[in-house]
Amino acid sequence: MSQRPLAVIVTILAALGVGAGLAVAGSSAGATIGGIPLFALAVVTAFAIQVIAYIPAVLLRTEKFFDLTGGLTFALVAVALLIAVAPADVRAWVLVAMIVIWGVRLSVFLFVRVHAQGSDGRFDDIKANPLAFLRVWILQGLWVAVTSSAAWVGITARENRGFDGWIVVGAVVWVVGLVLEIAADAQKAAFRRDPVNTGRFIASGVWSWSRHPNYLGEILVWVGVAVVALPAATGWQWVTLISPIFVVLLLTRVSGIPLLEKRADDRWGDDPAYREYKKRTPVLVPRLTRG
Repeated sequence: MSQRPLAVIVTILAALGVGAGLAVAGSSAGATIGGIPLFALAVVTAFAIQVIAYIPAVLLRTEKFFDLTGGLTFALVAVALLIAVAPADVRAWVLVAMIVIWGVRLSVFLFVRVHAQGSDGRFDDIKANPLAFLRVWILQGLWVAVTSSAAWVGITARENRGFDGWIVVGAVVWVVGLVLEIAADAQKAAFRRDPVNTGRFIASGVWSWSRHPNYLGEILVWVGVAVVALPAATGWQWVTLISPIFVVLLLTRVSGIPLLEKRADDRWGDDPAYREYKKRTPVLVPRLTRG
């Protein structure tokens, strides 16, 4: 991504513009406070938290609490919405629980990991550039807003639809995704801690099913959230169901799999064992049959 000032500014304005459009669509129906749609306030808060966190980060030139801020923003905004709509219905409670559990778990995991490693290589070229560094924080705000949008619609819905099959199905998909994501992260962390595996790639456990099982788990998490929230959407709020699609595109086309695949190819591309691993292991979705 270009660090030229004009390109950076255009990206920031585009991200804020998308956020504003999302705020309008998500606010087309739903609860308000003081006449202001709660959904719109949630979008503004998601961006505001990133800007506030950016200030000490740029002064200290550190990225060590970037991921922590992102994950906690998911949880904080969801809890704030739950309080604002009290008394909340069962769908709102389920959605908030989903987001808080996922967000806190992931942010703490990433925070511990970056501190153990000492730094995050993604930020080596940008944290000394205040404007470029601001861009990644603004983009994180957009990530939170778009990814959470379906859930925010469900939490702020005016109509109480009660407990239904959508909640059950969505919760099951969410649990499967969360368990897979946790298992993948735990197995990879344990693999890296073993000195015997220094310089090697992981190909065991859930990593023998998929080259990126953690990302598959994250996709399932947000599909589950969207399924639970689905009955609450109305009118322009249907736009917010882009949430799981956005997660899929982000992880498979932008910042997830493409970067990691390139890094792995650069490191182990000449290793016959790695080439065989790539040949037999799907990039994301496991095969129904082995062989």
